[in-house]
Amino acid sequence: MTSSDWADREFPNTICLFDVDGTLTPARGVITEEMKKTLEDLRKKCVVGFVGGSDFAKQKEQLGVNAVDMFDFCFSENGLTAFRKGVKLQENSFLKFLGEERYNKLVNFCLRYIADLDIPQKRGTFVEFRQGMVNISPIGRNCSREERNNYEMFDLKHRIREKFVEDLEKQFPDYNLKYSIGGQISFDVFPIGWDKTYCLRHLEGEGFATIHFFGDKAFKGGNDWEIYNHESITGHSIKNPEETQAVLKEIFHI
Repeated sequence: MTSSDWADREFPNTICLFDVDGTLTPARGVITEEMKKTLEDLRKKCVVGFVGGSDFAKQKEQLGVNAVDMFDFCFSENGLTAFRKGVKLQENSFLKFLGEERYNKLVNFCLRYIADLDIPQKRGTFVEFRQGMVNISPIGRNCSREERNNYEMFDLKHRIREKFVEDLEKQFPDYNLKYSIGGQISFDVFPIGWDKTYCLRHLEGEGFATIHFFGDKAFKGGNDWEIYNHESITGHSIKNPEETQAVLKEIFHI
C-alpha cells in the first residue's frame, strides 16, 4: 500500500531513482537549471530520489545546498546515509563492519600499491574514507579537471583500476568486500551487499509498485550494475544527463 505522503503525485506507486555523476550532472559537475526544472516537473508525476556513492556534502556541491528539498529520498553513500522527506534515517558504518585492524591492512596495501604505480601524475587524496566505503584513486582526488580527463583515457588504455581491483580481490579474499569502478579516476570498496541496492532497504514498506533507476555505469563492474539488474528495478542505462532528460520525457511526458 502506498504511503499517503505521496498522494499528491499522479503516479504515487512509482519512484524514480537517479545516479548523480553522469546521470543528473556531468562528472563531478553541477546540475543545470534545465535538469532542476525536469526534476521539479517529474515530482508532480511520481516520487523522486537519488542514490550515489559520494557523501552528502559532495552531493550537495553538485546538486545544490537545497538538495534535501529537491528530492523525496536522498541516498548518500549508497543509502548508508539517507533522508526521507528531509528527515535523516538510521546510518551504518564501513569501519564498524570491517574493524580497525583489517581496515588499516587494507589502506596500507592500497597506499603501497599506488606508490609503485607508474602513471603520468599523482596528486593527492588517494584513499578517501567515507561512512560506508573507502574510495581509492590512483591519481588522487585532488587532480584538476584536465588531469582527470587525461587519466580516464590513460586508465581505459592501461586498465590500471581494473588490475588494482583484481589484486585487491586476491589479497583480501576473506574480507567480504565488493570493488566497484565508477566515475573517471577511482573505485569504491564496500561490504558485499552495500552497493546501490542497499538503498532499497529504506523503500521497504513504502508500497512502490514500480522503481525506475537511471545510471550511466550500468555495466558489469560499474557502480550502477547491481541496482540496474535488481529484480525489483526497471533499469535505464543512459550515457549523460541529456539522455536522462530525454528518457524521462518519453516515459512521463514532461
